[in-house]
Amino acid sequence: LHGDCKTWKLVSCVYGKLFEVVVDMRPESPTYKKWDAFTLDSEHYSQVLIPHRFVNGYYVMSEEAVFHYKLAYSGDYIDANDQLTIAWNDPELGIDWPCTEPILQARDDMEQT
Repeated sequence: LHGDCKTWKLVSCVYGKLFEVVVDMRPESPTYKKWDAFTLDSEHYSQVLIPHRFVNGYYVMSEEAVFHYKLAYSGDYIDANDQLTIAWNDPELGIDWPCTEPILQARDDMEQT
């Protein structure tokens, strides 16, 4: 799960099917560390707007998928080294993913970092 303190993201799935998770990481919020999930697919097109100070991640539910996102932020873009990163299976969050053994990108495999 990734996010930062200044970027808004508008995400959608233009091909295939995704399970999209969004987590509130604002300590002062009554929904701090609470998550919500959305099914995004190209058959029932929808989008999710993710505010800054939230993290998000997704699981590809189809054989192939195209995940599309638009970023909006003020100033220079924060690179990946400045992002907040949380393990997909963080027990404190308790996200109910549709898979227990996902294929992860190298930067998301918390056991390898």
